[in-house]
Parts: sequence; structure tokens; C-alpha cells
Amino acid sequence: MFNETNSEDSLFSQRREVVFIILSGFFLGSLTMLNILGISKFIDLSFTIGNLRVPFIIAVGVLAYPITFLCTDFISELYGKKRANLVVWVGLMLNIWVIFILWLGGKLPPGAPDSLIDSQTGELAKSAAFYQIRSYTFGATMASMAAYLTAQFCDVHIFHFLKKLTNGKHLWLRNNVSTLLSQLVDSVAVILITHFYAKALPIDQSEGLVSQLLVFIISAYVFKFVTALIDTIPFYVGVRFFSKYLNINPNKGYEIS
Repeated sequence: MFNETNSEDSLFSQRREVVFIILSGFFLGSLTMLNILGISKFIDLSFTIGNLRVPFIIAVGVLAYPITFLCTDFISELYGKKRANLVVWVGLMLNIWVIFILWLGGKLPPGAPDSLIDSQTGELAKSAAFYQIRSYTFGATMASMAAYLTAQFCDVHIFHFLKKLTNGKHLWLRNNVSTLLSQLVDSVAVILITHFYAKALPIDQSEGLVSQLLVFIISAYVFKFVTALIDTIPFYVGVRFFSKYLNINPNKGYEIS
């Protein structure tokens, strides 16, 4: 009996470790992709209702963003606030690491004959894509770091505040409210910082600045809002599945030692 109990505990412990790594991996991988792709392309999804044209423009990096909140909600629910905050801090360090590698890559001399060097810029002609991505990533990452930290910690704290307030009930409430509020914070902050600090938004100087910034903010938030509502279903299903698979009581959580 003793051996069977130990064997079962070992199995659940191993599962918890693996699932935590997978969730963290998806979170950090999506975050890295978001920062590198970031504002390298803007997608125009504008549509028409009757005679009214509704502008809807999002950066390609936003496509990977909703999964980061779903992952932190899973980690918050199953592993607790401490683990969720840890992953957020690792994400910040990852941001810094990406910036460092891009900075270092730009500083090192190009390994090519002089014939491949652009006479005007002094840069390796074939490396134009790198320097373009480097410029975009610098702008997007530096601008989004403050917004990222604020939004992710906002998500984790609101999630646990509501969990405590409702005594662990109403999973849909804490999942949606925490994600929607934190993504509103992120959408406003990242657009304003990206424009006023990084000067990286495709702004048309012939049109009003405020209206264009509002289009970027509202478009990004609506996209995140809709995906946050949609992810309620996989979140519910995922929590029910993982609670049994990992033998975790979500009301108590599980902290990896």
C-alpha cells in the first residue's frame, strides 16, 4: 500500500511538472514570437456595415497575445499566484534577452566581402531583413515592456482577488474579468508608448492623430476581447481535465517546490 501510494504521488508530481513546463513554454514562446514579429506587419480587417466603413487594424504580433493570458490563467488556477508571477518575471527577462541579442547582432561586423556592403548605409546588403526586424523589435519590445508587466500582473492579481472574493466559485467570472481588464490596460499602454516613445506606428500625417490612435487601441482591444470570451470554453474544459489529470484541487492550487 505504501509503495502504491508513493508511486501514485510520483506519477501526479511528474505530470504536474510536465504540464507546468508546457504551459510556461507556450506562454514564453508566444511572447517571444509576439515581440519579434510585433509591428512588422499591420493587418487591415476593416469592414463595412451599410454605408459605414468600420476601420479595424491590428499588428501581426497581437495574434499570439491571447494565448499568453490563457496560459497565465491556467497556471494561476492550477499552480497558484506565486507560480504565475514567476512566469511573468521570466517573460520580462526573456524580453531583455531578445533585445540584447538583437543589439549584439547589430554591433558585430558583417562577415562578407566589401562588395556586399551597401555604400550608403555601410551595412551588409543581404542583412537588410535583420536590420529591419531589429528596428521593429526594438521599438515594439521596448515600448511593450512596461505595458506587458502592468497587464500581466494586473491579470494575475485580479484573477486571485476574484477567486478569493467568490470563494473559488464562478470560474468564468475571474477568467474573463481579469483578462479583459488587463488587456484593456495593455492595449492602451502599448499603443501610446509605441507611438510616443518608439515612433513605430504607421501614422498618416494628413489625418488626425487621436482618431488614428483610437483605431489602433480599439482594434487591438476588440480582438483581445473577443478571443478572451472565446477562450472561456477551453479554459473551463482545460481546468476540469487538468484538475483530474494532475489530481489538483483548484481551490487550493499546487505549488511546485
